[in-house]
Amino acid sequence: MSLSTVEERVRAELGVRLFTVLAWVPERRALRRVHSSHPAEYPVGGEKTVEVAAGWLERCIVGQRPYFGPDRAAVREIFADHELIEGLGCGSIINVPVVADGRTLGVLNILDAEGAYDEGSVAVAESLAPLAVPALLEEK
Repeated sequence: MSLSTVEERVRAELGVRLFTVLAWVPERRALRRVHSSHPAEYPVGGEKTVEVAAGWLERCIVGQRPYFGPDRAAVREIFADHELIEGLGCGSIINVPVVADGRTLGVLNILDAEGAYDEGSVAVAESLAPLAVPALLEEK
């Protein structure tokens, strides 16, 4: 399944203003953007290394648990690019690790207006994450 198709499923089941997929590059401890609904602001190929809080990496990449930021304050606390995120009308975020055979392949980043998501939304996002496994395996 292509990452564009994953985006379509996320749009249909959760709604989303900004959707990106980052591939985990363990040898550099970096995240490389491999899909973006907003390529002008978040181009494919861009990398993040220290732009997110250390606790986020520990939670999503190492712990393989989703991160849920329900409001702008949560987004500001974790993401250095929060001004751009807010400029796109986003104030709620779900980051879901994509895992295969116990290995973190990457992360789905699902953003919408503040208050758009709740814990139920996180569960739906987690159910959609496996759809990205084939595409992320191709990225390796």
